[in-house]
Amino acid sequence: MIKAILVFNNHGKPRLSKFFTHYSEDEQQQIVRETFHLVSKRDDNVCNFLEGGTLIGGSDFRLIYRHYATLYFVFCVDSSESELGILDLIQVFVETLDKCFENVCELDLIFHIDKVHYILQEIVMGGMVLETNMSEVLTHIEAQSKLEKSETTASSIMKAGVASAPSRAVAAMNTLKQSTPFKR
Repeated sequence: MIKAILVFNNHGKPRLSKFFTHYSEDEQQQIVRETFHLVSKRDDNVCNFLEGGTLIGGSDFRLIYRHYATLYFVFCVDSSESELGILDLIQVFVETLDKCFENVCELDLIFHIDKVHYILQEIVMGGMVLETNMSEVLTHIEAQSKLEKSETTASSIMKAGVASAPSRAVAAMNTLKQSTPFKR
């Protein structure tokens, strides 16, 4: 099972953190710091698997990571997960992000975090892998984008209707007063 997914830059600033096991806010920050320390000090030519730190479960857990440009993508998993399978999953996640944002960069993760979380939820939910087929994930993301656009259009039409409602109500009241005089 996947315990956590962490993405941080070369300076240790977290850009995405998704924990599937409950940890307090302080514990989460310590895990991110410890994970960055463990991963960043490794050479680029060594294996991308290492035992989890003391905070995330010790030797029962593995940190599986990939370093792309300025970002580290780290999956913290228990011993039941395949290391090579998780490496492939990281590749699918990064390639999907790359397709969605056209050359994904750190700023995309910062300014479009909601979309990044949606993409991640299409791939992993509750610590379990849902989908590894990138084209299937992209199909769901495109459908979601179309739905969001149609909701935005409908919302702006309603706002325009609501904004003009007070003026229409005043005009209707004036017409009503002029056409039907009240007698006292």
